Amino acid sequence: MRLLRFLLVAFGILASTPIGQVNSHQESGEWRCESDSEIQVLAEYKAGIVTLDGHADDWKDVEGSEFSLLPALDPDEDHEYKGGKMTVKALHDGKDVYFLLQVDGEYAYTKGINNKCPSVALMFQVGESASYYNMGGCKETADKCTSKTCRGYEVDIMHFSVGNAIPGRLYGGNPIDNGEGNGGDRFGHLVDLYAWNPHCRNLDGIGPSGNDSSAQNNWKGAWWHSSFTTHSGFVEEDSPYTSSAQKGTYYFEFSRPLRTMDRLQQDVQFTIGEASKFSVAFWYPVDGKPWHGAGHYSVSCDWVPLDISSGSSVLTKMASRNSWDAASAFALILSVVSFCISVFVGYWVSRGKARSFEPIDGL
Repeated sequence: MRLLRFLLVAFGILASTPIGQVNSHQESGEWRCESDSEIQVLAEYKAGIVTLDGHADDWKDVEGSEFSLLPALDPDEDHEYKGGKMTVKALHDGKDVYFLLQVDGEYAYTKGINNKCPSVALMFQVGESASYYNMGGCKETADKCTSKTCRGYEVDIMHFSVGNAIPGRLYGGNPIDNGEGNGGDRFGHLVDLYAWNPHCRNLDGIGPSGNDSSAQNNWKGAWWHSSFTTHSGFVEEDSPYTSSAQKGTYYFEFSRPLRTMDRLQQDVQFTIGEASKFSVAFWYPVDGKPWHGAGHYSVSCDWVPLDISSGSSVLTKMASRNSWDAASAFALILSVVSFCISVFVGYWVSRGKARSFEPIDGL
């Protein structure tokens, strides 16, 4: 499979940089994509097994999908991310959907500088016409894209830059930013965005026609690296949390409700038993060099199906087991009743045999 250029760009937005003022790279040349049509990510129904803390121990029994990570602007396999492949896992509990992104990499962290730390993003199709290529694919320019001119090209984006995020701590939607009605996260930069194309990209609730106080950041997430020697919990003063260049694995863990209260066509809405379309992007400061918005890796050059399993097989097994238990109980009761009747009949017959014989002639 060859990954050819796609424009899931400018996720690398520093907390101090307003959304929509980031310079995006310009795509040139003919678009081609040779994605694997058989790839998918399955979100099985598994309730009550995941704690959102960045640790992967509770995911050990969940099957994952493995992807090569190729750069966006130079998809040659010779330039594949050298740390290894990315494993993507997903599940749902009937209320929330959970994701785990797992990728090997030497520890790199510079407090307060997001582009000198690893970063990840998830992008989902919202509008039916939204393409993976060109981040939704609306052809309007930045000064003309609106919810009307780009209707049907919406994509939903979650982006997590960890430069100000303490490992193992929860970030994303918080009362302060949600109280202001936007998808921001002033504490850890786990933000909730929407876009129509790379030049038309905003935090939820913020747009060209003004802000809407009903928007929320519905995402929560945490990160971890396997080289950390403590599990008791870090605080900000522990930064950088371990020494640089430690070999190990990064873990990024996220959750979001299957359905949100979005009324602006900015959030993807998941339906149990149906598939959604999404993709994953990964930034890494290779050789210690800061990454830039378009300098990311991706798992595919097209949408990846995300199957939200209905858990029907589990329910069928439970129903079958319950039916079997009910039948077994009925059979047991019937056996007991039959035994009691047999004892009674036997007793009655034995009493009849004990009576003395009286000839009719003697009556």
